Amino acid sequence: MARKTILVCDNCSNEVEEGKGAVMRVNFNDARRGSKQADLCDSCAGKMPGQAAARRGRRPKSAVA
Repeated sequence: MARKTILVCDNCSNEVEEGKGAVMRVNFNDARRGSKQADLCDSCAGKMPGQAAARRGRRPKSAVA
């Protein structure tokens, strides 16, 4: 018997398609409180507050001028 995992958005309770969606992780400054994690669909993830984080690492050679 095969098993299939279905991902459901924690915000709107809709099913998230394969290859879509995001995971939001909240880390508290107080390490004792741990962290929280939420699975979101694309539309809900776009509505969340916050700033885009810069990508880490060196730029590809073609982008360096």
